[in-house]
Amino acid sequence: MVDITGPFEIVPGVPPKRHVRIYRPRRVPSHDRPVLLLFDGQNVFDDEPSFAGGWHAHRAVERLAKTVPPPIVIGIDHGNEHRISELSPFDFGRVHGSFDGFLDWIAGWLLPKLRREHRLTSDPRRTIIGGSSMGGLASLYAALKRPDVFGGTISMSPSLWVARGALLRFAAKRAPAPGSRIYLDAGGREGEGRMLAAAEKMALTLRASGRAEIMFRADPRGQHREIDWRRRLLPALRFQFGDSRRPR
Repeated sequence: MVDITGPFEIVPGVPPKRHVRIYRPRRVPSHDRPVLLLFDGQNVFDDEPSFAGGWHAHRAVERLAKTVPPPIVIGIDHGNEHRISELSPFDFGRVHGSFDGFLDWIAGWLLPKLRREHRLTSDPRRTIIGGSSMGGLASLYAALKRPDVFGGTISMSPSLWVARGALLRFAAKRAPAPGSRIYLDAGGREGEGRMLAAAEKMALTLRASGRAEIMFRADPRGQHREIDWRRRLLPALRFQFGDSRRPR
């Protein structure tokens, strides 16, 4: 069962408020629970209320639970017409990128609140952030910007075109934290192959530091849609929450 809590204000007095969706797997540890935080919460679980079908993340973590301790899944709803600006760390065109403020709210208010209420771990190695498209862009930026909070990311089909490749330039100057894990993918049928080419370039940039574990997956037939991200989610979870990430 997915619990829905909120709505919460990210910036007091400034819309939109949004809900947070939480799924606790049946075999979740009793304390110090691993965390998977995903953007676009409306799309994370069931087909409703998603516009184009859900990721079924609850089913994926139950399958994961057969072999390793699964994470609690937190889906943060997007802000509808505000989605592009709130998930962009950079200004481009007429868009004012406001993700830094969103990230501060997640790291400074939401996660501490959920740690208290749901006995979540504070270990960055087992606190993973993820998303697709603009959410993939935001989650990769978050892992690079706040390694003290997030020890890894699941970045699916990230919108690396934003601000003419600003995140690629950011990643070239800011290496991943030692020991972090970055899952990155893209489909060959997204943007006539341009998104896959950009993702490959990002993977090479991240690997050049030699500091992080990088899993890059090229999906030749993958399109920019929920059903493809759903299909690729379980391998990404296995990479992020494998045996080496169990508490010591």
